[in-house]
Amino acid sequence: MSETTASGWTLLDSAHTALRDVVRGVPAGDWNRPTPCSEWNVTQVLQHAAGDQLAYASAITGEPGPAYNPFAPSGTLDGTPAELLEPALTACAAAWATIGEDAGPTPVPVPPNTLSPALGSGAAALDAAVHAWDIAVATGQPSPLTPEMARELLPVAKAIVEPLRQYGAFAAAIEADGDDVDDLLHYLGRDPHWKA
Repeated sequence: MSETTASGWTLLDSAHTALRDVVRGVPAGDWNRPTPCSEWNVTQVLQHAAGDQLAYASAITGEPGPAYNPFAPSGTLDGTPAELLEPALTACAAAWATIGEDAGPTPVPVPPNTLSPALGSGAAALDAAVHAWDIAVATGQPSPLTPEMARELLPVAKAIVEPLRQYGAFAAAIEADGDDVDDLLHYLGRDPHWKA
């Protein structure tokens, strides 16, 4: 099964596990619930997250990316949530497994379109982990973000997020002090205490 596909990048593998576990934990009736991504419901966040992971794979392999625009998710699934998510996570992990720590600039689907291997794999991890958090809080699950994960993701966020804000990919940062998880979420423009 695809769960055995590991990228070799610990942070990315942890983020994929978080996203996978949270998606499995969504109750059947919660797929239309609102999320911290104010214009998207749970299904749409899943579609976006899966599409982004496939885009990270595609940037490395040259294989086709998502067949839909991850920034305009339909909210309608063809098949089960796992049938959408698993191929994307498998493809992303397999692609990153081909990239060593000492590789040169690596293609990514976000500006500036190449990053160091550590930063690029971290960017894919950031995307997966934060959308896992979005889905978790929208569906009453515990946060999948650990303090350790948040500490590793914050420098990645600070390196890549600013250019993405102009496209609406992230809200403006929230000025606040908190723990490691809160600091990451605030930087990404998310309220750690968000409720539906």
